[in-house]
Amino acid sequence: MDYNAIYVLWLRDMKRFLRARSRIIGMLMMPVFFLLGLGFGLGSLVNLSSGVSYFDFIVPGIVGMSLLFTSIFTGSAVLWDRQFGFLKEILVTPNSRTSVVIGRIAGGATTAILQSILVVAISLIAGFHMNLTAATPLALLFMALIAATFISLGLTLGSMINDFQGFQLVTSFFTMPLFFLSDSIFPSSALPSYVRFITYLNPLTYGVDGIRGALVGGNAFPLWLDLVAMAISTAILVAIAAYAFSKTQAG
Repeated sequence: MDYNAIYVLWLRDMKRFLRARSRIIGMLMMPVFFLLGLGFGLGSLVNLSSGVSYFDFIVPGIVGMSLLFTSIFTGSAVLWDRQFGFLKEILVTPNSRTSVVIGRIAGGATTAILQSILVVAISLIAGFHMNLTAATPLALLFMALIAATFISLGLTLGSMINDFQGFQLVTSFFTMPLFFLSDSIFPSSALPSYVRFITYLNPLTYGVDGIRGALVGGNAFPLWLDLVAMAISTAILVAIAAYAFSKTQAG
């Protein structure tokens, strides 16, 4: 593992993120629209048995959505780097490709977490009630695990697909089902049994539930179970991404 290569790739992503203010604003637009539209639109119609208001319930789900969309589209960086020749420069270095993948994940996860913190800040202004407890810092850990999981998925797809149109179509096929078939918008207990089974196979379900438990309470699963499920999902997808990237070609 080459930590210098990891740091350089992380620093590159951070500089790109901080210099592209339009990107930050653009990435925040969809979560804010979902937050205001669903939180205030459906909030008066939905009563939750947990006693948590629907707006407070949905904020962790919107944070999870922001992490999902931002992370999975990070894989498009592989296509950009392949097109402009930067990928070839990376692959000819003596650094291991696993280090390159970890550097990509570290940079993408950091930017995704920063955007999610902005979403939480906007939610607090809009009326989100966050419970400050000893478990609250775990929200950052769950954000990091969600980001690492779906950045790995994006990198895997980016390593296998050579054109942007195909990448966008395939990622759209993944992102919407992952978001809607999770515990983000409605409690999984309110879904039919066969749909509930699918949500239990979705890593985002446990990530959102963990954020919800850390920030609000009323989580469906114990925090330790959410953490174990996300850790296993992250490890599996990072390993798949490292393998897929090791097979990729520079051109």
